[in-house]
Amino acid sequence: MNEPNVKKPLSIQALKAGNREEFARMVEQYSPGIYRLALKMLGNGQDAEDVLQETFLKALRALSNFEERSSLSTWLYRIAMNEALMLLRKKRPEAFSLEDSTTNQEDGESIEEPRDIVDWCCLPENELLSSEAREFLNRAIERLSPALRAVFVLRDLQDLSVRETAEALGITETAVKTRLLRARLKLREELSAYYGHRMEVLGYDRIERL
Repeated sequence: MNEPNVKKPLSIQALKAGNREEFARMVEQYSPGIYRLALKMLGNGQDAEDVLQETFLKALRALSNFEERSSLSTWLYRIAMNEALMLLRKKRPEAFSLEDSTTNQEDGESIEEPRDIVDWCCLPENELLSSEAREFLNRAIERLSPALRAVFVLRDLQDLSVRETAEALGITETAVKTRLLRARLKLREELSAYYGHRMEVLGYDRIERL
């Protein structure tokens, strides 16, 4: 009976010793996730490639100093997110201008309820999962502020835990939970507007408001 094809865990000791084969395995294992993270943060394939390359170059230089206080994946995502945010700040500084006065208050602020939520459960599956709907969601994610987008991408798209997301971003777990809720509510509101319009186009007479 054949053994299941289980990947051997990466050796931190070998990575710190400069083992090229182990570094190549690390690049192969984490490149897809880091690229997806960068693409969701930046919305541009070339920028995502640049972040991917810079992430592993910086990781290569810093591996000897990796203290293993967090997992290797969280450490790499932290480097990648920092690279993505720096590039975003350089290319779109206006995206950060409205954040500074609000993000420091997020831990204790109440969450504003979305203004208009549409019940789109009756839409056919091909409408809910259409390429147009997915593209709209991608654009809606890009419209989130960098602080909210970073938490949403790490937590909901990369499936990091609350603790890992907090470690990757250097914020508290409470801030992660608050920003994630804000991001989800903003996206839900935008999707409500989109699906509400689709329901009208398709001739649904009754749109239920939650």
